[in-house]
Amino acid sequence: MSIFSFLSGSNPADETSKFHWRVLEDLNTLDAIIQASSEHPVVIFKHSTRCGVSKMALRQFEQDYPKNHEDHLYLLDLLEHREVSNAIAEKLGVVHQSPQVLVVRNGHSVYDASHSLIDAATTQRILHTR
Repeated sequence: MSIFSFLSGSNPADETSKFHWRVLEDLNTLDAIIQASSEHPVVIFKHSTRCGVSKMALRQFEQDYPKNHEDHLYLLDLLEHREVSNAIAEKLGVVHQSPQVLVVRNGHSVYDASHSLIDAATTQRILHTR
Protein backbone atom coordinates (compact mmCIF):
# COMPACT_ATOMS: atom_id res chain seq x y z
CA MET A 1 0.00 0.00 0.00
CA SER A 2 1.47 3.35 -0.93
CA ILE A 3 1.62 6.18 1.57
CA PHE A 4 -0.78 8.12 -0.65
CA SER A 5 -3.30 5.27 -0.55
CA PHE A 6 -2.93 5.02 3.20
CA LEU A 7 -3.53 8.73 3.70
CA SER A 8 -6.29 9.02 1.12
CA GLY A 9 -8.36 6.23 2.62
CA SER A 10 -8.34 3.91 -0.38
CA ASN A 11 -9.94 0.56 0.26
CA PRO A 12 -7.14 -1.97 0.90
CA ALA A 13 -9.18 -4.64 -0.89
CA ASP A 14 -8.52 -2.63 -4.07
CA GLU A 15 -4.75 -2.57 -3.43
CA THR A 16 -2.36 -5.22 -4.66
CA SER A 17 -2.48 -7.90 -2.01
CA LYS A 18 -1.76 -11.56 -1.52
CA PHE A 19 -5.38 -11.82 -0.47
CA HIS A 20 -8.32 -12.62 -2.61
CA TRP A 21 -10.81 -10.96 -0.32
CA ARG A 22 -14.41 -11.72 -1.04
CA VAL A 23 -16.41 -8.54 -0.67
CA LEU A 24 -19.27 -8.44 1.81
CA GLU A 25 -21.55 -5.59 0.84
CA ASP A 26 -25.16 -6.69 1.21
CA LEU A 27 -27.51 -8.59 3.49
CA ASN A 28 -28.06 -11.41 0.97
CA THR A 29 -24.33 -12.13 0.93
CA LEU A 30 -24.25 -12.10 4.74
CA ASP A 31 -27.09 -14.62 4.85
CA ALA A 32 -25.25 -16.80 2.30
CA ILE A 33 -22.04 -16.59 4.37
CA ILE A 34 -23.87 -17.64 7.53
CA GLN A 35 -25.50 -20.54 5.69
CA ALA A 36 -22.20 -21.59 4.05
CA SER A 37 -20.49 -21.59 7.45
CA SER A 38 -22.20 -24.94 8.08
CA GLU A 39 -20.03 -26.41 5.31
CA HIS A 40 -16.82 -24.51 6.06
CA PRO A 41 -15.88 -21.81 8.57
CA VAL A 42 -15.49 -18.25 7.32
CA VAL A 43 -13.70 -15.10 8.42
CA ILE A 44 -15.31 -11.68 8.32
CA PHE A 45 -13.03 -8.65 8.70
CA LYS A 46 -14.97 -5.47 9.49
CA HIS A 47 -12.93 -2.49 8.35
CA SER A 48 -13.33 1.27 8.54
CA THR A 49 -11.63 2.86 5.54
CA ARG A 50 -11.28 6.19 7.38
CA CYS A 51 -9.65 4.84 10.53
CA GLY A 52 -5.88 4.60 10.84
CA VAL A 53 -6.12 1.88 13.51
CA SER A 54 -8.33 -0.19 11.22
CA LYS A 55 -5.95 0.27 8.30
CA MET A 56 -2.99 -0.83 10.40
CA ALA A 57 -4.87 -3.84 11.76
CA LEU A 58 -5.90 -4.92 8.27
CA ARG A 59 -2.41 -4.45 6.88
CA GLN A 60 -0.89 -6.44 9.77
CA PHE A 61 -3.48 -9.20 9.35
CA GLU A 62 -2.69 -9.48 5.64
CA GLN A 63 1.05 -9.56 6.29
CA ASP A 64 0.79 -12.25 8.96
CA TYR A 65 -1.84 -14.52 7.41
CA PRO A 66 -0.36 -17.55 5.58
CA LYS A 67 0.39 -16.81 1.95
CA ASN A 68 -1.17 -19.91 0.40
CA HIS A 69 -4.45 -19.90 2.26
CA GLU A 70 -7.56 -21.51 0.86
CA ASP A 71 -9.78 -19.97 3.51
CA HIS A 72 -13.01 -18.07 2.96
CA LEU A 73 -12.14 -14.47 3.87
CA TYR A 74 -14.68 -11.65 3.60
CA LEU A 75 -13.96 -7.95 3.91
CA LEU A 76 -16.68 -5.52 4.95
CA ASP A 77 -16.29 -1.78 4.43
CA LEU A 78 -18.53 -0.88 7.31
CA LEU A 79 -18.71 2.80 6.44
CA GLU A 80 -20.28 1.99 3.08
CA HIS A 81 -22.37 -0.90 4.39
CA ARG A 82 -23.27 -0.07 7.97
CA GLU A 83 -26.55 -1.98 7.70
CA VAL A 84 -24.54 -5.16 7.09
CA SER A 85 -22.37 -4.45 10.12
CA ASN A 86 -25.50 -3.95 12.23
CA ALA A 87 -26.94 -7.22 10.90
CA ILE A 88 -23.71 -9.05 11.82
CA ALA A 89 -24.04 -7.82 15.40
CA GLU A 90 -27.69 -8.86 15.53
CA LYS A 91 -27.50 -12.21 13.73
CA LEU A 92 -24.23 -13.40 15.26
CA GLY A 93 -24.70 -11.89 18.72
CA VAL A 94 -21.49 -9.87 18.79
CA VAL A 95 -20.95 -6.31 19.93
CA HIS A 96 -20.02 -4.03 17.04
CA GLN A 97 -16.34 -3.06 16.95
CA SER A 98 -14.08 -1.60 14.30
CA PRO A 99 -11.78 -3.03 13.24
CA GLN A 100 -13.07 -6.47 14.09
CA VAL A 101 -12.43 -10.01 12.90
CA LEU A 102 -14.92 -12.84 13.35
CA VAL A 103 -14.75 -16.56 12.69
CA VAL A 104 -18.18 -17.96 11.81
CA ARG A 105 -18.89 -21.68 12.04
CA ASN A 106 -22.28 -23.41 11.84
CA GLY A 107 -24.08 -20.08 11.78
CA HIS A 108 -22.46 -18.75 14.96
CA SER A 109 -19.53 -16.51 15.77
CA VAL A 110 -17.04 -18.79 17.50
CA TYR A 111 -14.40 -16.08 17.82
CA ASP A 112 -14.16 -12.33 17.54
CA ALA A 113 -11.40 -9.86 18.27
CA SER A 114 -10.99 -6.17 17.74
CA HIS A 115 -8.33 -3.48 17.52
CA SER A 116 -4.91 -4.60 18.76
CA LEU A 117 -6.25 -8.05 19.72
CA ILE A 118 -6.71 -8.97 16.05
CA ASP A 119 -4.13 -11.66 15.33
CA ALA A 120 -3.88 -13.56 12.04
CA ALA A 121 -2.31 -16.68 13.59
CA THR A 122 -5.01 -16.94 16.27
CA THR A 123 -7.73 -16.34 13.69
CA GLN A 124 -6.38 -19.09 11.44
CA ARG A 125 -5.90 -21.51 14.35
CA ILE A 126 -9.52 -21.02 15.46
CA LEU A 127 -10.71 -21.20 11.87
CA HIS A 128 -9.14 -24.64 11.52
CA THR A 129 -10.07 -26.00 14.95
CA ARG A 130 -12.79 -28.59 14.67
